[in-house]
Amino acid sequence: MKRARFISKGRTLEGRLEGPWLIDPAGEAHPPDQVTWLLPVQPGKVLALALNFAEHADEFGLKRPSEPALFWKPNTSLLPHRGTVIYPRGARFMHFECELAVIIGRNLRRVKAKDALGYVGGYTIANDLVVRDYVSNTFRPPLRGKGWDTFGPLGPYYVSADEVADPHDLKMRAYVNGELRQEASTQGMIFSIPEVLEFISRFMTLEAGDVILTGTPKGISQVHPGDTMRMEIEGLGALENPIEWESADAEPVIGQEGDRNLVL
Repeated sequence: MKRARFISKGRTLEGRLEGPWLIDPAGEAHPPDQVTWLLPVQPGKVLALALNFAEHADEFGLKRPSEPALFWKPNTSLLPHRGTVIYPRGARFMHFECELAVIIGRNLRRVKAKDALGYVGGYTIANDLVVRDYVSNTFRPPLRGKGWDTFGPLGPYYVSADEVADPHDLKMRAYVNGELRQEASTQGMIFSIPEVLEFISRFMTLEAGDVILTGTPKGISQVHPGDTMRMEIEGLGALENPIEWESADAEPVIGQEGDRNLVL
């Protein structure tokens, strides 16, 4: 089932997608283009993986990680479908990253990989935006590059795990202003979802509602204010977000440009 959270006619609702309509618990139909979208889940923790696609590492000549490389994505970075991404003043190189997001369905600790998918509640789409200026060996983990407010679009739907036959065989596409910029498959993951969950749960309890971003394939490219990004993953829908400049009275945050060969 594809579920969504949204505001319609002044009410905050949770509904399901049926055909072209969002159906609320009372059975009322809502046109998706006339609602205000909310995050599909209110997450506890948000973790993300760096360099989890072989082709993404290979295209930059980087060594593939020997274990999952994790970093935090701040909850304040999260943004729903059609929310506006803010381009920081002073940033010189910002890009999108289309990613499959795993939503934890029930608490797990020290789970084995063979059992791990049983703890997944569902999936959604993420766009792990980055200001490349601040991604370098000096700034690790890359919170300064990836932790800006609005840099974590998520949605539009919470797609239950039983609707996804194989999360490791889904087509991924990213468009900017209608132009195809990125195309791949989740088959390219270095570490599978069960392997990632086993690794994390060795030292951390994952709780229902936590979200794991599983990495991006090759093909990232720069975006600018005025652009509209569209992230698509097979069976999960499409996540769209426009980009606007930070307000004119915001003080530019300018730092040393990072090494663009260090890719996350």
